[in-house]
Amino acid sequence: MAQPLFRSLRLWPLAAMPLLGACSTVVMDPAGDVARQQSHLILWATGLMLLIIVPVMILTVLFAWRYRATNEDTDYDPDWDHSTGLELIIWSAPLVIIVALGALTWVGTHTLDPYRPLDRLAEGRPLTPAVRPLEVQVVSLDWKWLFIYPEQGIATVNELVVPVDRPIRFRMTSSSVMNTFWVPSMAGMIYTMAGMETRLHGVLNRTGKFEGRSGNYSGAGFSGMSFWTYAVPETRFASWAANVRRQPRRLDVPTYLKLERPSERVRPIGFGGVDPRLFERVVAMCVQPGTPCMDMSGHGMQKGVNNRAPRPGEAEGALTREPHEKGSSPHLSAPPGPAPGARDPGHRANRNLTWALPPRGPIARASRAEA
Repeated sequence: MAQPLFRSLRLWPLAAMPLLGACSTVVMDPAGDVARQQSHLILWATGLMLLIIVPVMILTVLFAWRYRATNEDTDYDPDWDHSTGLELIIWSAPLVIIVALGALTWVGTHTLDPYRPLDRLAEGRPLTPAVRPLEVQVVSLDWKWLFIYPEQGIATVNELVVPVDRPIRFRMTSSSVMNTFWVPSMAGMIYTMAGMETRLHGVLNRTGKFEGRSGNYSGAGFSGMSFWTYAVPETRFASWAANVRRQPRRLDVPTYLKLERPSERVRPIGFGGVDPRLFERVVAMCVQPGTPCMDMSGHGMQKGVNNRAPRPGEAEGALTREPHEKGSSPHLSAPPGPAPGARDPGHRANRNLTWALPPRGPIARASRAEA
């Protein structure tokens, strides 16, 4: 009884196979040209590796069958230890595959560089100079996504709408912990990090509703940190932007400071106006009023937007001074006067790199008296 039951259990996975017919492999059948090129790269790499894997699997079964103990027709040669032809096949075939994979990866890595602007909309459709990319500024919050459209002057939360067949230039950062921006139908995953700006270029070639998510665990609300991406015709995108622009909410600094507080499973929100310098201030980590902005010249970093000359009576910050303008202040642990070991090389104070003032109080006095 147990054996027929075990056999029926082994057939259950085969019975479930027809149910997978309705599944859509988004990564292998995306809606954007960049993601499609990435899927082709995966297929080519898999095919090249199968050129080794499949023959090895076949030969494993063939050798086990040919040289089985009951096969008396096969020659038995226990002293065989070398074959030049076999060695050439064993080493040359994997070497050729590795060289091909290396060349394919090198070309694909440079062609699909996320920082590289697109040069085509799809295969056989080169990008003309008249097509201007749409810029979308992305900020990963806890635990939601903020999308700012600087050209349209609007912003949304957990809803990304883009026109079909128009390149999208994403500028991305994070308000706190690291996250990963990923729309599988459009392009690959790119990290968002606080105090840094990363970029991604992509395009969607057909209308539809596509899922976006974070691919990097970022805390308690990570499971609900997803959004929908809508690819619509250009005219419908303009109509959508006009509707959002009529929203009474405005994304200024006080509103952003409330928005960045941790919250989970936030419904889509639209802002009819947005502070034009907000994204730069998020990157420079100076949204909070009175916080000095980072002033870094690295790739993707923006100059501090809060840097200004000090007002009358206001202390000048060290970050705004040139190196030759910066002085020095007294060291808190420096001895009051010349160091005891300055003129006495054998003084015990020379054993320490710094000289600390002795503590005060009855316990300290008693310790010094015992010494």
